Amino acid sequence: MAKPGKRMREALEKVEVLKEYELMEAVTLAKETAQAKFDESMDVAVRLGVDSRKADQNIRGSVLLPRGTGKKFRILVFAKGEKEAEAKEAGAEFVGGEDLMKKIQDGWLEFDRVVATPDMMGVVGRLGKVLGPRGMMPNPKTGTVTFGVKEAIEEIQAGKVDFRVDKAGTVHAPVGKASFSVEDLAENYNALMAELIRLKPSSSKGRYVRGVSLSSTMGAGIRVAFVPS
Repeated sequence: MAKPGKRMREALEKVEVLKEYELMEAVTLAKETAQAKFDESMDVAVRLGVDSRKADQNIRGSVLLPRGTGKKFRILVFAKGEKEAEAKEAGAEFVGGEDLMKKIQDGWLEFDRVVATPDMMGVVGRLGKVLGPRGMMPNPKTGTVTFGVKEAIEEIQAGKVDFRVDKAGTVHAPVGKASFSVEDLAENYNALMAELIRLKPSSSKGRYVRGVSLSSTMGAGIRVAFVPS
């Protein structure tokens, strides 16, 4: 593994591993450690006091980031008839039914997000083992199983992010790109955290948000101080 360059070492030296930083300082540090040659994603990991094995604590949802994600998604839509035409007009990269299902079963995965109309879930359900582990399985809770195909596509491209808690009780989600301003990243971060707080299950006992970390794709993890509102 290549050693980090001088600028990266200087940036990493500014990060105190165990310190919890105020949001604006954490975002500034995360941007400073994002020194790859590409525009790195800025990602948040939130450790929650939930047991994902319990149905009412298996948190899953979506949030529309006010400043967007900085990415254009290749959207695949399972639809037919009028909804197929609507999806194509709204800018979906791929639209179809069983033909796309078989293509995916054969190993094709050249897309980023999946939307499906409810009447197509019989077809989409057969892709659970492929799409599920990749976080791309359409779900009514995230608004990706809907007859409102046009709206779903527009929301995704505008910055809608899906998230779900993993087995360890942690939610991972992007909040923008390293090229975003500190203020825009902070606004997106606050929108994500507000939605997670809103989804707090009543059965979750003790401290709900147990730790928050912010990092760029290639940068250091920076702890963010969380102050309950």
